[in-house]
Amino acid sequence: MARSLPRPHRFDVHLAVGGLLGGLVFWALGLYTQGGGLFSQTWGLIPLAVMAGLELLRRTMSRTALCVGTLALAADQCTLGNAATILMFTDLAYSAVLYGTPAAARRIPVITGLITLGTTLGLLVWWREPQAVLVGLGTGIVLFGPAATGALVRNHRDAAEAARLRAEQTALLAEMDRTQAVTAERARMARELHDMVANHLSAIAIHSTAALSLDDPDTSKQALGVIRENSVEGLAEMRRLIGILRDSSGDTEPVAAPTLDGLGALVDQARANGLDVVLDCTHAALPAPVELAAYRIVQESLTNALKHASPGSVTVALAQRDHSLDVRVTSPYGGTRDDGPRAPGSGAGLVGMRERVALLHGTFEAGPIEDPASADGKTWTVRATLPITEGESE
Repeated sequence: MARSLPRPHRFDVHLAVGGLLGGLVFWALGLYTQGGGLFSQTWGLIPLAVMAGLELLRRTMSRTALCVGTLALAADQCTLGNAATILMFTDLAYSAVLYGTPAAARRIPVITGLITLGTTLGLLVWWREPQAVLVGLGTGIVLFGPAATGALVRNHRDAAEAARLRAEQTALLAEMDRTQAVTAERARMARELHDMVANHLSAIAIHSTAALSLDDPDTSKQALGVIRENSVEGLAEMRRLIGILRDSSGDTEPVAAPTLDGLGALVDQARANGLDVVLDCTHAALPAPVELAAYRIVQESLTNALKHASPGSVTVALAQRDHSLDVRVTSPYGGTRDDGPRAPGSGAGLVGMRERVALLHGTFEAGPIEDPASADGKTWTVRATLPITEGESE
């Protein structure tokens, strides 16, 4: 099946019709561009009609139109000449540079410039009269002028398109940065929310279950006391977190990041919740991000021990090395515990700890390991190594 020619642009149709009508007017009035020719001006209507037809192809087949138009212009010069034919040829030269391939846009101005220069020099050598310069100037106006104009317009158009693409790329990169920043901030807030509130809610869940399942007034009263303490502290933590998210939350006090100096209070709270915790902490001054990460890791590890560990002692050990801080939390690991209530876990705690360590370019491990000293032969160990930039701990 033969491929049909593309439909011409409406403006190209107007140019073709206008050029054809203008040429017919010049022919009817006897307005010619030269005094003599090999053929009569009636034959000049053929190049005129061909040139008008080529105007319909000035955008879609610009190079073909220019080649055929050159032949039509040469044929027109064999007659008395029609100004409309010449004008339409200049438009074909302009269009071939503007709408053609990049290679054609580079070559056509060079070729037309060389033709103009060669014509001028050849006529000067042949005629040996200054009038040859005027003929060369006319040749340049018909050939080189439209091609050079098309090159200027195309360069301007390409520069504008490149600027538009750069602007779109910049906007896309800015949107990607904004999306990544929002995602990172949401992940940070999710970690803070989990670490600040999960410990209190886990204690509330466990002790409320104990109060409901045990028919002992003293135990229930003790459990309710722990529930009240954790609910009040959890509410305070929530208010401080909301203060981060909102400009006006009723809490105008700045939110201080927890440090390792608060580990003692954290361990005391874990003991009040029913854990047997041993704390071994030796460290000097540390960068704030390292202290915050270490505090949150210990906090989440104690929360997980409260929810999942078997009966036994939980050990929290922090040791500062030359360029790192080692955090190690071990708890009994022996499968399901049957002697007390449990709180469900979502698995977000381990993910949050791993993310915190990754942000500091440290290492993180969590899982059961063999421990002959343990009653069950295994302990659940959380170990994190947090790098300390040299000089920051001074």
